[in-house]
Amino acid sequence: MQLVVARIGRAHGIKGEVTVEVRTDEPELRLAPGAVLATDPAAKGPLTIETGRVHSGRLLLRFEGVADRTAAEALRNVLLIAEVDPRELPEEEDEYYDHQLMDLDVVTKDGVEVGRITEISHLPSQDLFIVERADGSEVMIPFVEAIVVEIDLEEQRAVIDPPPGLIDDRAEIASARDEDETASARDEKTRENTDGTGDGS
Repeated sequence: MQLVVARIGRAHGIKGEVTVEVRTDEPELRLAPGAVLATDPAAKGPLTIETGRVHSGRLLLRFEGVADRTAAEALRNVLLIAEVDPRELPEEEDEYYDHQLMDLDVVTKDGVEVGRITEISHLPSQDLFIVERADGSEVMIPFVEAIVVEIDLEEQRAVIDPPPGLIDDRAEIASARDEDETASARDEKTRENTDGTGDGS
């Protein structure tokens, strides 16, 4: 099974290094020197990682045959793809590969169907489930323990306990309306107090 493990960013320096947007929980395994990766578009690869290092919190890679900035810039936005045994599991408990989570049904603790996971977005601060609802709209759900309370691979579902407003658009609209009404009432009271002070002077 092929998995996207990184996206190449801009060139770094003049010796062929590139920044990468990591899309795997195991970069030390998938993006180690010597790893041979397929690419999308396929014509840009395969690429063999020559060196890797972390600089200012970003992973920098250099590939064999990419020796200068021009060659590095030509790889910008290329996806790096690793071949992974679908039976392989992450080393840490409660960790999952993206392909295990894709297409899981998302339901709340109360059994309310939310939608289906169509993408996992790996951000610097946290991972996000991109969930497609029955009406075609999307909702983003942070993949954190406080919200995603259970991953059941046998039942092919993710159980969530969402905070108010995360998946309920009506709650967000109602909340915004309540805030507007409160603000209007406060402004009206301020005007009345101001007018009353003026009449008494």
